[in-house]
Amino acid sequence: MGLLDDAKNALNNDKGEETSDSAIDKAKEFGSEKTGGKYDDKLDKAGDAVDRQVGNE
Repeated sequence: MGLLDDAKNALNNDKGEETSDSAIDKAKEFGSEKTGGKYDDKLDKAGDAVDRQVGNE
């Protein structure tokens, strides 16, 4: 198993899902704060796309 396999396996459990969701939410909040909410719709779409790629829900 390689490093990427280990990372994917770590994300494919409930704790990993919670961790990835939390990180995505924090990144969206940061982006929203920096842009004054101007790009919230785009940040939401990007966050959802990342969650589909790394999450299991």
